[in-house]
Amino acid sequence: MKRNFRRVGYLSFIFFTIFLTHAYSQDLHFSQYINAPLLTNPANTGFEPDADWRAGINYRNQWAGVLNNPYKTMSAWADAQIFNNRFENGWMGAGLILLKDQAGSGNLSSTKVYGSIAYHQLLGYKSLLSGGFGIGAVNKRIDVTKLTFNTQWNGKFFDVTIPSNEVFNATSVWYFDLNAGLNYAIFPSDNAYLNAGFSVDHINMPNESFFSNNTADTKVPMRFNTFINGSFKLNNQWIVNPNAYVSIMSKSTEIVGGMNAHYNLSGDGNMQLIGGLYYRAKDAFIPMVGVTVSSISATISYDATNSTLGTYSQTLGAYELSITKVGLFGDYGTNVKCPSVKF
Repeated sequence: MKRNFRRVGYLSFIFFTIFLTHAYSQDLHFSQYINAPLLTNPANTGFEPDADWRAGINYRNQWAGVLNNPYKTMSAWADAQIFNNRFENGWMGAGLILLKDQAGSGNLSSTKVYGSIAYHQLLGYKSLLSGGFGIGAVNKRIDVTKLTFNTQWNGKFFDVTIPSNEVFNATSVWYFDLNAGLNYAIFPSDNAYLNAGFSVDHINMPNESFFSNNTADTKVPMRFNTFINGSFKLNNQWIVNPNAYVSIMSKSTEIVGGMNAHYNLSGDGNMQLIGGLYYRAKDAFIPMVGVTVSSISATISYDATNSTLGTYSQTLGAYELSITKVGLFGDYGTNVKCPSVKF
């Protein structure tokens, strides 16, 4: 029994440590980054060639069945083109994103609200340059009454009546967060499109410590993101979308790459079947399936862990759900200026 309790405590410590490393080094993220455009880069705000506005939700559940309180990340976002008729060869975009993350036995949670704005300028007839900026308010909180520490181990179990001697200055912290980014798109023909972007998160490096000894180690380090994606129409039945994404934060690097394909089920593009496969370097394979019906797309993916982390997570990974809807302001919409690849 003593060995079992020690094993539970050891595993809890491993997952708690992994989460803290994830929270400080990788930040909130989704494997379906292509379906979280405002989180990937603020320059994506209002960058939707086929519509005036779009809105979406994302949900991620990680290690369910292994932990009593699995890691859950949720977001809701929306953006729209604005001042489209005010600029001859450009337009602006405005967006809003809400993020909620909760994990672990201490209910460590993060709530974020970001607003973003971007400007998109056509460079001739074949390319587009975009720049965006975002500002957000962030709250992080933890329930310390649900945590146990090594000083509370009495030799048989964790005794919560024993003082932990951990001094928390606060159980809830607030701070402002700044990010900015650039995008460049090129569309050589009606059947081909390429887009690359770069962004920096946490430009102001805010402090998020629950303790009073605020140092450089308690500041959120800047996060550098870059991506490239393409869209290629092979024929009237198939459009393929190769993608790659790299994120660097402190000493951690996340690299995700792969491709999804859209199959035209209805002939007019109103109904499409989506399938794809991605890979996060040294971590997981990520198969994805979905469907598009008229203006709504829904995709689901699963992180199939293939790293050493699978030893502790019983090879269980994470699943994600993404739902996106696009629309026009009027019957005919505004003057959409950016070409796109479509059926």
